[in-house]
Amino acid sequence: METARYRARLAATEADLARSLALRARAFRGDSAAEDADSYDARCRHMLVEDKASGALVCTYRLLSVASGREIGESYSAQFYELGALAGFDGRMVEVGRFCIAPGVKDADVLRVAWGALARIVDAERVGMLFGCSSFHGTEPGAYADAFALLRARHMAPVRWRPRVKAPDVFRFAARLRHRPDARRALKAMPPLLRTYLMMGGWVSDHAVVDRDLGTLHVFTGLEVGRVPEARARALRGLVSA
Repeated sequence: METARYRARLAATEADLARSLALRARAFRGDSAAEDADSYDARCRHMLVEDKASGALVCTYRLLSVASGREIGESYSAQFYELGALAGFDGRMVEVGRFCIAPGVKDADVLRVAWGALARIVDAERVGMLFGCSSFHGTEPGAYADAFALLRARHMAPVRWRPRVKAPDVFRFAARLRHRPDARRALKAMPPLLRTYLMMGGWVSDHAVVDRDLGTLHVFTGLEVGRVPEARARALRGLVSA
C-alpha cells in the first residue's frame, strides 16, 4: 500500500531482510553493526515502510502467523510469558514483533501507514487477535511509574486471557503500584506501538519483563480484532485505500 509519501510492503529479497535487521539493530541496540536476528526471523514475514522520495527505510516489523491459541506456545512472546490461558482462543492470531521506527523519524504518518498495512493483512486473513511484546527503553521501572500505573488502572488483560509470570526477572506493576497516575505523563512515556494498541481496545499483562539483552522492559499486549471500536477500524481501512 502507498500514501503520498510512504510505501508499505513485505520484504521480498534477502536484501530487504538485511535492511530490516539493520534498522532493528539501530533501534533496539543503538548500533547498525550489531546483530539483531534470531530463529524466529525465518518463520516470519517482514514489513517495510519506506520513504518514497529517498527510499529510506523508516519503519519495520515482523509478523508470525499462529493458526489458533493452541499454537501460541511456539511464539516469540511465549519465551517470556506463560500463555496457557490464551490456548483457548479459537481463531487466527498474528504476533507483531520487533516493531520499530527509525531513530529521528517523527512523522506520525509512518505509524499510521504501518498500521494500515497491518489492517490489510488482518482483513485478508481474517485474523482474530494481534499480540506481541510492547517495549519501553531501559530496564528501570521507576522511569515509567505513571505509565505502568495507568496500565494497571485501565488496561489489564481480561482474566480469561491474562498471561502469567514465566521470566525470571519481572516487575509486577499491578501488584506494586497503587498511586493515581498522571495520564498525560503516562501516555507521553508509552511507546507509540503500545499507545495505538490501547486506543483500539488492547490490553496488557499485569507485569513487565526486564529484558537485559535488548535493554528494555516489555509487557505482553493483546488486541481482539472483533472488539476494535468501529471508528478506529474505519480509519485504518481508510489508510489501506489511500
